[in-house]
Amino acid sequence: MNNPLLNQLKKSLEKHHAPFYAPGHKQGKGVSKKLKEAFGELVFKADLPELPELDNLFAPEGVIKEAQKFASHTFGAKKTWFLTNGSTCGIIASILATCREGDKIILPRNVHQSVIYGLVLSGAIPIFINPKYDENFDICYGLSSQQIELALQQNTDVKAVMIVSPTYHGICSNIIEIAKVAHSYSIPLLVDEAHGAHFAFHPQLPTCALDGGADVVIQSTHKVLGALTQASMVHLQGDLVNPDGISNALQLLQSSSPSYLLLASLESATTQMAEEGRELLDKTIYLATMAKKAIRNLDYFQVLDFEKATPYFDDLDITRLTINVSKLGIAGYVADEILHEKLGVTCELPSLKNLTFIISIGNDDTDINLLINGFKKLTNFYQEVSEISYNYGYFHFDSQFSISPRQAYWAEKKVVGLEDSLNQISAETISAYPPGIPILMAGEKITIEALDYLKKVVISGATITGAIDSSLNTIKVIN
Repeated sequence: MNNPLLNQLKKSLEKHHAPFYAPGHKQGKGVSKKLKEAFGELVFKADLPELPELDNLFAPEGVIKEAQKFASHTFGAKKTWFLTNGSTCGIIASILATCREGDKIILPRNVHQSVIYGLVLSGAIPIFINPKYDENFDICYGLSSQQIELALQQNTDVKAVMIVSPTYHGICSNIIEIAKVAHSYSIPLLVDEAHGAHFAFHPQLPTCALDGGADVVIQSTHKVLGALTQASMVHLQGDLVNPDGISNALQLLQSSSPSYLLLASLESATTQMAEEGRELLDKTIYLATMAKKAIRNLDYFQVLDFEKATPYFDDLDITRLTINVSKLGIAGYVADEILHEKLGVTCELPSLKNLTFIISIGNDDTDINLLINGFKKLTNFYQEVSEISYNYGYFHFDSQFSISPRQAYWAEKKVVGLEDSLNQISAETISAYPPGIPILMAGEKITIEALDYLKKVVISGATITGAIDSSLNTIKVIN
């Protein structure tokens, strides 16, 4: 692959001409001095629109078409679309391509909030399945093929099955068996593989969703590979999903002025993995193994490990590091703050009990040494904060939908005090972010368990999204 998109972008930014087209900064000449001093001039010169030689993302016939075709070959898909609006738009597009209003879709309850937005736009009705729960780590596993088989037996008008694999913590479902079950009903399997774009490039990593038989796979290329933030892909294989459905949906969801910096980063990330993915991941796996081994030997910490395959926990991404810090007597949010502000180490995902770290091709020995030393020093905070008590207790995601997410979106709403919202219908989709898994969904009945859990994560320092009142003194409900 000779990076046709990147090379054409370089040629275009080097071409001397009078630009009478958007963006208004005209290849950086109109950018503020402070911004130019911060990032240099070249990045703004490359911020170009859909010039004829740069192709068009929504009707690709040139360099974008060639780059996407190479990506489909590299990742093992029949067809691949580049996304400049994150995996969120890919997830929503996959739902819009398979479900119409009133159709049912089978989902795990620990889906990302973007799935709920897909339900709002499509009008599909969710059939939620609770994933198996690990009380020790306070995390969810994946779904089993048996759970999905039972849901399909109990529901008609199901048009799609969507699962999350890997989860934010790297836990993978048995996609091969789940795909067999879905396909036995002629129903497509959609996989949110946002955190698994690297799986296809090393034999020690879990089976990638495409190899497992999934029909549509959404990957955040920026999360674990070398693309820029917001750059993702959606892959298609098989004949159960019409590619035109995805193309049409993406035109609804993506900007008509996509960033060519993001597109070029997707092409370059693909080429990088095709040429040296195995070598890069050899190093990544070595670093992750070194970190896990060192932290296992420290007091107060427990590392999430994979022992043997179960129907709910088929494999674990060995480059994902989840550490239970609850024996320190502090919440994960507090441990994250200490590491970030005092010890120079920043995790990807803090939660009540855990800290989760993404170890990727961009990390090096220095990072890992800082990580290990950070946890060694973190133990010194045990006495300082051990008197603080946190009652962990899992919020059981038992969804009781009174109306669909779409109906809730358009319904008349009112604002009430949090305590007064019990047993009413939520008009908001409220998540602790990251990971962005909804604790309450629009259309759900508000339970005492949900309220208690929301209070707990707020007190512990989580960032709340989706609520009009982020302090959660009030909440919006259906009137």
